[in-house]
Amino acid sequence: MLAVGALGVVFGDIGTSPLYAVQTVFALDGGIVKPTPGDVYGVISLVFWSITAIVSGKYVTLILRADNDGEGGVMALAALARRTVRPGGRRFALVMILGVVGASLFYGDSVITPAISVMSAIEGLSVSAPGLGHLEVPLGATIIAALFVVQRFGTNIVGRFFGPVMIVWFAVLAVLGVAQIAGDPSILQSLLPHHAVLFVLDHPLIAFIAMGAVVLAITGAEALYADMGHFGRAPIRRAWFGLVFPALTLNYLGQGALILDSPSSISSPFYLMAPRWAQLPLVVLATAATIIASQAVISGAYSVSRQAERLGYLPKLTIRHTSQHEGGQIYAPAINWTLCAGVLLLLLTFQSSTKLATAYGLAVTGTFLLTTTLVLMYAESAWHWNRTKLLAVGVPLGILEVTYFSANLTKVAHGGWLPLLIAVSVVTIMLTWQRGRVLVTERRTSLEGRLNHFVWNLEGQQVRVVPGTAIFLHPNHVTTPLALRENVGYNHVIHEHVFIVRTVSENVPHVLGTDRCTWQLLPSPLGTITLVTLRFGFQDEQDVPKSLEAAREAGLDINPEQANYFLSRITLQRGREPGMATWRKRLFIGLAHNAANPSHYFSLPQDRTVVMGAQVTL
Repeated sequence: MLAVGALGVVFGDIGTSPLYAVQTVFALDGGIVKPTPGDVYGVISLVFWSITAIVSGKYVTLILRADNDGEGGVMALAALARRTVRPGGRRFALVMILGVVGASLFYGDSVITPAISVMSAIEGLSVSAPGLGHLEVPLGATIIAALFVVQRFGTNIVGRFFGPVMIVWFAVLAVLGVAQIAGDPSILQSLLPHHAVLFVLDHPLIAFIAMGAVVLAITGAEALYADMGHFGRAPIRRAWFGLVFPALTLNYLGQGALILDSPSSISSPFYLMAPRWAQLPLVVLATAATIIASQAVISGAYSVSRQAERLGYLPKLTIRHTSQHEGGQIYAPAINWTLCAGVLLLLLTFQSSTKLATAYGLAVTGTFLLTTTLVLMYAESAWHWNRTKLLAVGVPLGILEVTYFSANLTKVAHGGWLPLLIAVSVVTIMLTWQRGRVLVTERRTSLEGRLNHFVWNLEGQQVRVVPGTAIFLHPNHVTTPLALRENVGYNHVIHEHVFIVRTVSENVPHVLGTDRCTWQLLPSPLGTITLVTLRFGFQDEQDVPKSLEAAREAGLDINPEQANYFLSRITLQRGREPGMATWRKRLFIGLAHNAANPSHYFSLPQDRTVVMGAQVTL
């Protein structure tokens, strides 16, 4: 069932590439790639060996091994690599920078993929029913909007619904391909790698330009890795080698056979493989499949966003778990609606898959390079690969991916700037948040004062002990929670039972229940204060009451159902203090204002939560 669900979420993007990949290659620059046997064999061979090397070899076989406690994606890989390198060194800082840049490029891909996938399917109307061509853009916008609306129901339900559809889709891909191959079995020659080599040697410049479109056949590989936490490594591998890879191979071979038989079919080789009577039903099925294709990057964007947030590169996000069995299946409303707005704007601006293809590929190939770099760093430090093995894997992948990236650089002036702009914006946001968080923590620490000093000064003050339990959420056990300081300073009271709870986001996706909670007692003149530490992985839901209840069962003397929770809220004000440029301070304050409500984020009861705080100048 997980493999079926993976078909409905993980493989939608790469599974719908046959709709536009080959067509785009032969449409480049007015048709510089010709429908001749040499060019057709060369292109199909490039497509097949690209899928084999990048998807089957690199991602499914190699990179899925680098799972961070079951989680995937470039941020999870960066966090995994950082754990295995020497702290404080250049490589320690480099891995997270690479992760941030890779995640930013992934967001660029996440905006373009739904638009190009849906439009490439809807444009089949122009083939099967030319009179309906004017409806393509409105239909595409409606479908995209509906897709983002249903995200709140979760990838579990979405996957179960989409999975059977994708089984039919891949079966149809295979059947269409086999029918064409049977008519011209000579196309099977293109499975031999020398045809790709001959194509490059005979037409080096044309082949280089064509590589910018061939890469469309492997888009979705990074989403495959990012979505690993939703379904697991084994189901993804089974689905890929058991159905997806064979179906894609047969369909691309079939498109090549059709082009050899009928060169005019380069205008729409996918749809023209089908009989006339089947073309309209195929448009409907392709539309369903491309809706599913969009799901891959949307789900991946949720996972990458939560990983970035837990690692300190994004503000706190409202995250909803949508499955009782799979912890990785989540819904992030802010990310969902931001992506929705971006995709719709893109679709309405470009209005066709051909125009969108000019902007597509740069973000994907950039992420390929960063992922390869990170996995090789991890392989050296964790798997103890020697230099020979690193070069044997890294050099072929590096040459191939650098070629893809370079070929897509030619698209910058024709729309390729868009994913770069998105990536630069996200990098700026992430690094600004990370830097601002450090500065605010430093200034907040000086305002709060040391906890030990505060506690032992209570004896000389007129402070009354009142019955009840107070839980103060605070980022550390060194300084005094502002809410505690304000409660004592203004109300002159302290609760009979005081718990100072800090939450720690560990550099792993999940923390087991037995390791989640630790505590120690801090004596004071007015009773005992308990210092509690709750540890969460960057994929765990930070539910404080639930975790405290589990700690109670483990021996902690607390009743979270009867306690009052106190939050220290900081009001940020822009000042002239050094540390960040003025525009970055404005950006940080804006991000902070839009961060998730801490009481919701930590699942605190609204009727027993008190917010107190102070002002900090940034």
